[in-house]
Amino acid sequence: MQQWIEYETADGVAILRMNKAPVNALDHPMLDALHAALRQADDDPAVRAILLTSALDRIFCGGMDLKMVARGDVMAFRRFVHKLYIETMDLQYRLRKPTIAVVNGPSRGAGMTLSITCDMILAADDTDLGYPEVDVGVIPAIHYVHLPRQISRHKAFELLFGGQPIPATEAAALGIINHAVPRAELMERAMAMGRLLAAKSPTIMALGRASFMRANDLDYRRNVENQIETLCNIFQTADGREGLRAFAEKRPPRWSAPA
Repeated sequence: MQQWIEYETADGVAILRMNKAPVNALDHPMLDALHAALRQADDDPAVRAILLTSALDRIFCGGMDLKMVARGDVMAFRRFVHKLYIETMDLQYRLRKPTIAVVNGPSRGAGMTLSITCDMILAADDTDLGYPEVDVGVIPAIHYVHLPRQISRHKAFELLFGGQPIPATEAAALGIINHAVPRAELMERAMAMGRLLAAKSPTIMALGRASFMRANDLDYRRNVENQIETLCNIFQTADGREGLRAFAEKRPPRWSAPA
C-alpha cells in the first residue's frame, strides 16, 4: 500500500495521499492500494474520519491509466471498470466513517469518480475539474447517473459532452463540490472538517451514515451498472478503440464517418 498511497493519522483523522507520479493515473495496483487504505482506516478504532487527497504538487488525479486500458481486451477493460466503479462505490457505501475528498489540483475523469464516492468534496479554488472522456472515445459512466442529480440536466449535459474543465469555484456554486478553498488554507480547512466529524459519536456516525446511504441509494447502483455496460460496449467500437490509441500515441483521433 505504501508504494502508491501514503497513510497517516492525526486527531482521529486518517489522511490518504495518492502518490503515483506524474498524475496519479488509476490502474489495478493503484486501486488495490486505495481500497486497502480505506479498509485500514475503517478498521482502526482510533480513526473517526478519512481524507483522500494527493501527495503530488498541484494534481489530484488525471483519471484512468488510458495506456493500460488501450493495451487490454474487452474483458480486461470490464474487470478494471468493475473495480473502479462498483468495488470503489461498494467500499465507500459500507464504510462506517465519513470521507472527504481534498482536491488539491486538477481532477479528471476517474479522478472525479474517486471524489464523488466520498461524502464531501473540498477543492483548491485555483484548480479545475473535468470529464474529458468524450474526447478519447469513451464515456464518464458513473457521472451520467450522478451529475444530473447534483445540478440541472442541461448543465450536466454540457459538462459531460463538451468535455471542458470547470473551475472549482463554479463547481462549488453549482453544488458539485462543497467548498472551493484558497490553496494555502485547503488542508487546514479539510482537517478542521475532519476533526468536526471525528468529534461525533462513532456509533451514531456509523448508523446514521448507513441510513443516509440507504435513503439516497434508490436505483443508483443499478443505473451505474447500466452505464458500465454501455462503456464496455463503447470500448468495442472502432471509435472507442481509436480514441484510446490516439491518446496513447499522442495524436488527434481519426473518428470514423457516421453510419
